[in-house]
Order: sequence, then structure tokens, then C-alpha cells
Amino acid sequence: MKRFLSLIVSLCVVVVVIGDEPAKVAVKKVEIGGLAPDFKIKDAAGKEINLADLTSKGAVLVRLTCGCSGCDQELAYFQAIHDAYKESGLTSLAIFKEPDAKVATYAKAKNISMLYAVDTKGESWKIFDTKTMPTNFLIEKGGKIVAIAPGCDPSGLVAKKLSEKVAKTVNTENIDVKKKVEDSKKKSVK
Repeated sequence: MKRFLSLIVSLCVVVVVIGDEPAKVAVKKVEIGGLAPDFKIKDAAGKEINLADLTSKGAVLVRLTCGCSGCDQELAYFQAIHDAYKESGLTSLAIFKEPDAKVATYAKAKNISMLYAVDTKGESWKIFDTKTMPTNFLIEKGGKIVAIAPGCDPSGLVAKKLSEKVAKTVNTENIDVKKKVEDSKKKSVK
């Protein structure tokens, strides 16, 4: 009888141990050399933007950003990247974490010509596996991540380094976007 009870207790322990194991959820890490995540978002007009569709046509620069003063100063450099490389096949997508109305006014005032969308809940940050704002993801044609540039740098150095990587990715001459923006600022002061 003792053996029978021992067997039952042992089986119960095995069942409890197996039953208590937490379910392992496969988290897809977003990293350089890996594939960009499945990602869809609606632009300001309600049109769906599908990252896979964009990367099937060419390189994509995704910028997860906001309208803080640092990101605001840095926007000119990313607009310059967009302008410099769009003819070489780059699509730029800025995703703001600000309210729709604020972004619409901001986009109009800043003459944003790149694609942009609003994600006030921050789902894009979860999908791209980052908490840092801003974070930029350069994705080559086909969907492989070439570069990840986190953090804000109003001086334009992050944008300058990213511009060099964009030039290599789209196989064209590098444009010094830092110098381009600084020259533009000097002209507008005169």
C-alpha cells in the first residue's frame, strides 16, 4: 500500500511540475541582420502602409519619433535624408507618438514630404522591440535590417552616419546631410 501511495504522490508531483511550467512565448528580436517585423500602420489619410510592400520595392528608413524639441531639431536631417535618396529608391516613414491633430499641424508646418503615421499607443515601439525614442531602422530591399540608430542627436551626427549607410544600401554617392542642413540654415538667416 505504501508503494502504491508513493507512486500516486510521485505522479501528482510530475503533473504539478509539468503543469506549472510557464508557456514559452517566442519573442522575435529585432536586430541588425535579421528580418524586419511584420508591420502595418495607417497613414494620416487612413491608407494602410505595409512594410513588406515597401521593402519589396526598395530600401526603407523607419523613424519612430515624437515632436519633442530634440526630435524637432533632428527632423530637418531626416527630411534631408529622404530628399537626398528618394530618387535612389529609399522610402522614409516617420511614425509619431503624438496625437493626430498635433501631428497634422506639425507635418504641415514642417513641410514633411516623407510618409508619416501616428501611433499614440506606442504599438510600433513594441513591434520594433524598442523603448528608445527616437529609434531609426534602415531596412534594405527584401526586408533585412541594415542599421538601427537609437537616440536623439539634434546636432545631426546620427543622421550623418545613417546617411552614409543609406548611400551604401541604395548603392549611390553619399550626401552629407549634416552639411546640407547647416548650409540651408545659413541661407535662410541671410
